[in-house]
Amino acid sequence: MRPDTPAPAALPRDIAALVLDMDGLMMDTERVYRAAWQHAAAEQGCPIDDALYLTFVGRTNPDAEKMLEAMFGSAFSAPLFRRRWMELWRADVASHGIPTKPGLAGLLDLADEHGIVKAVATSSARQETALILRGLANRFDAVVTGDDIPRGKPAPDIFLAAAARLCMPPARCLALEDSEAGVLAAAAAGMPVIMVPDLQQPSDEIAGLALRVCASLDEVREMMVDSR
Repeated sequence: MRPDTPAPAALPRDIAALVLDMDGLMMDTERVYRAAWQHAAAEQGCPIDDALYLTFVGRTNPDAEKMLEAMFGSAFSAPLFRRRWMELWRADVASHGIPTKPGLAGLLDLADEHGIVKAVATSSARQETALILRGLANRFDAVVTGDDIPRGKPAPDIFLAAAARLCMPPARCLALEDSEAGVLAAAAAGMPVIMVPDLQQPSDEIAGLALRVCASLDEVREMMVDSR
């Protein structure tokens, strides 16, 4: 660390809840989504390169579809795209499953040991969320999906809803996110947030909104142990 670089902020000691994103943070799903979206869009003659896909990360599917409609106009059919990518995505999941991110089990165990309640705050739809979480759903006290809120990330709605379901003020919830849209949403909700990048490295602005940018959930766990 350079002498003029500020030290990372410490984790507040009164944190009583974790609010975790799902895709790219807990579950290694973003690469599967990217492949399915790129394939489905290419079939319509609407190419989604990796840079364009990053602009959708963390957002709800309807919001991403609106962005694609604005970009490609009448050449893009949202209903056809939705059916096709879901078909491709489900086939990939059925064949290969969905791995959890390293460190997730240890982080959830630590939260349980200290009586920290936990919620999922995912932009994915309820049906996809149920399929992805499967046996993990019972590890959480609440699950909030993109279907449950009027506005998706980067609006704060999903984090405010998660805090309400946990009966916690947002300031006592620690949000964990992998996307820039998610960091913006958590910060707007008044939650301290840690970013654990997946496909998307943070800009200086986004890194400045986060308490810390961690390389893995194992690092988040170590930070929590140090703060208690």
